[in-house]
Amino acid sequence: MAASKGTIIVTGANGSLGSAIVAKIVSTPEFAAYHGIYTVRDTASAPALNHALQTTQTTRPHNHDLLSLDLTDLTKIREIAASVNARVVAADIPPIRVLILNAGWQEYTTQTWTKDGFDMSFVSNYLGHWLLTMLLLQSMDRESGKIVVVGSLSHDTQAGQNNSGGQFVDPKWKVIFHDSTEPVAKGTWSTNKDDPSWCSGYRRYAASKMCELLMIGELQRRVDMDPSLNKISVLGVDPGSMPTNIVRRAPWAIRTVLFSIMHLCASLVVWLMPNGPLRTTRKSAGDILAASFDPNTNKGLYFDGSARAEMSPEARDPVKQRMLWTDTLKYTQLKSGETALSNWT
Repeated sequence: MAASKGTIIVTGANGSLGSAIVAKIVSTPEFAAYHGIYTVRDTASAPALNHALQTTQTTRPHNHDLLSLDLTDLTKIREIAASVNARVVAADIPPIRVLILNAGWQEYTTQTWTKDGFDMSFVSNYLGHWLLTMLLLQSMDRESGKIVVVGSLSHDTQAGQNNSGGQFVDPKWKVIFHDSTEPVAKGTWSTNKDDPSWCSGYRRYAASKMCELLMIGELQRRVDMDPSLNKISVLGVDPGSMPTNIVRRAPWAIRTVLFSIMHLCASLVVWLMPNGPLRTTRKSAGDILAASFDPNTNKGLYFDGSARAEMSPEARDPVKQRMLWTDTLKYTQLKSGETALSNWT
């Protein structure tokens, strides 16, 4: 028999932020009462997630499942979503109260592609999450379900903080999308051959996060028009800069020196500036869960930590939101009957 409170799904639950989110869920009685589904690339190798589950377990039971999910494998995403949907229909688990799209991939001086020919950052951060969301809409809590996108300031090419290495100084990088999303999707935009510095990978990461934020506005608009799903909220949270293992593919100076300093300074900076640019994973996990469960959080909003914020003008562009949606249908080959959204085409 399904528990009464609902299900929380967190992707990338073995990462530094993902495992911090899980730790916060397990250690908070209000959240621990939900059923958890935590996805990782490989459940056989998820030390951070297992540590979070083991060391923060409360006396109150927290029912949960660990699922292996490679977000670059669209076939696997379909299989996992079908399994979750079947369990909700059978009342084995309750409907999804919150879907947290947290998993992330970032490269710097290297560039890889998926077996389908897509840029790895684009698929890992956006395309896989989009498909998973569309497939799981049928299992969302129709009264108070929330889809929470973990954003990033990197998406804003106009933000001064994003130009520490001159990533977006050249005018050709100021606008990510023009009349097609294919250069970003196929990895021909900001390649490491055109720019062998770490900036090329950073830009591709930024572009993938831009895609996630473009999804917020377009998905919310379409959900609002659906009489069965129009109470579902879609929102985003920028967790700020954190010392996390997403930089494991970075050059030595970034990976070892810069992020070691960030790790040492994060707690002090958070104490002095609770919502400043540098944060701990614990603080950001709390911000994400606060937005996920705040009944007063309106649809389509974006937060910088705990503060209301604005996405970049490009991320708010309705023309680009629709363009990405149309192209994404082609990239994922979504078919009739795969999603509960009525106006998905």
